[in-house]
Amino acid sequence: MRLLIRNVHPWGGAAADLLPEGSKAMDVLPEGSKAMDVLLEGGRIAAAGPRLPRGAPELDGGGGLLLPGLHDHHLHILALAARRQSVSLAGLLDEGAIIAALAAAPPGPWVRAVDYDERAAGLPDAATLDRWLPGRPLRLQDRTGALRVLNSAALAQLAGMALPPGAERDSDGCPTGRFWREDRWLGAALPQALPDLAALGAELAGLGLCALTDATAHNGPAEAAILAGAMPQRLVLMGSEALLAGTGYSLGPLKLLIDERDPPALEQLAERIGAARRLGRAVAAHCVTEAELALYLAALAMAGGPRRGDRIEHGGMIPPAFVPVIADAGLAVVTNPAFIHDRGERYRATVPPEQWGALYPAASLARAGIALAAGSDAPYASVDPWRGIRAARDRRTAGGALLGEGERLDALSALRLYCAGRIEKGQPADLILLDGTLDDVLDDPCADRVRATIIGGRPVFGR
Repeated sequence: MRLLIRNVHPWGGAAADLLPEGSKAMDVLPEGSKAMDVLLEGGRIAAAGPRLPRGAPELDGGGGLLLPGLHDHHLHILALAARRQSVSLAGLLDEGAIIAALAAAPPGPWVRAVDYDERAAGLPDAATLDRWLPGRPLRLQDRTGALRVLNSAALAQLAGMALPPGAERDSDGCPTGRFWREDRWLGAALPQALPDLAALGAELAGLGLCALTDATAHNGPAEAAILAGAMPQRLVLMGSEALLAGTGYSLGPLKLLIDERDPPALEQLAERIGAARRLGRAVAAHCVTEAELALYLAALAMAGGPRRGDRIEHGGMIPPAFVPVIADAGLAVVTNPAFIHDRGERYRATVPPEQWGALYPAASLARAGIALAAGSDAPYASVDPWRGIRAARDRRTAGGALLGEGERLDALSALRLYCAGRIEKGQPADLILLDGTLDDVLDDPCADRVRATIIGGRPVFGR
């Protein structure tokens, strides 16, 4: 397919060099430079220059800004798609409001609820859910994604099954209904209809997302078969040792899920890192807390040290003393700046002010030369990359309060957390067309500016 994009101001930049084929180059056309044409052919950029010859289908850029497509470097696609079919309990701290929301769930054999906040009624169990929604099977997920709770009607469907290790039991050995990090087991035991991934892909294209890295730890062949080719975005899959290279996705690092509540043994973690080395894969570890980060660094050392492509996922709490250690190790950090906005008020209430700068830090990591990129961690925060860009730039909570002002990035660096690739001949034709100049976008980064999204040279979104 050939496509000629006329009358645009191209801008070329690259996110952190997280993959072998990544780039650190950054070329910005001076503001006020003349508009250009960009020819796409065979899924790549064939030419760029003023007044290119006609002869291909054309897209009028209207003098807008042409960017490399955005990349969400950390999200959970199937969970995000499933959330679209769930009852959201976000922001509901009153039991009456929760009961009303559950009662209004659409008809069906199941009710799925997400975003439950433990400030409403602590950690619920099956008896609590029975009171909130009697009769219908209910599966509730907390705001962190670590806890699933089933009511009695849902537990009845597991009768006769051997429950997994994460199934909590009371002092009498009876299941409480709480399941900790057992979403994969529950998905197999209580299968649901597959979510509409094509519709989700179209929605994400409207945000300017051309590439996605699914960071789900248990991804294997079954998940790859569901995800590969189901959405227009380029796909990178992290996952378990069972995940192999395949068509329709790039194989990402081995995902190490470190949960401070029930951490793996240091030797076990080091052995998994060694297994990744034998498979030729980098590793990426879930490190939200300081303890999780310390355990990961110790395991890397035990396994022979970090290697190119190894990543810290989240970096939810990185005290200053860890920054030079991470820099010396050559580790990349994939942060989630939207949490500063989405959960900032909670952090202000629960984290001492002297530690606010250690929450999802960015500027101090960049100054230390640490490769930095960003992901949404959706569905556990907003999937909108523009919200993440604003949060990285402003460090403001949903209530407007500053949280760790010293970790603010300049607007261009915030954009680079998501903006991968270069606009030059031979590069993949993954592009977004925005209303306004580069200065306009940096001043007001928002999804409303996205006019067109092109992946592999094909328009997948336009307005």
